[in-house]
Amino acid sequence: MNTPRNWRKSSFSGPGDGDSCVELASTPSTLHLRESDDPTTVLTTTPAPIGHLLEAIRTGSVTAPGA
Repeated sequence: MNTPRNWRKSSFSGPGDGDSCVELASTPSTLHLRESDDPTTVLTTTPAPIGHLLEAIRTGSVTAPGA
């Protein structure tokens, strides 16, 4: 597995180098997500499942617990 080198911070995290942000990196065939306060834990997936999740969120098929 390729190790990502260029992590991008979520724009919702605000400016600066705070420890409460979601970061994303990609390699040719995978997407990697991590939380900046625990960068050693990385969630790895392919683009298709993330695309399905985002589409479900956009259409309202998935909502946050308690929403």
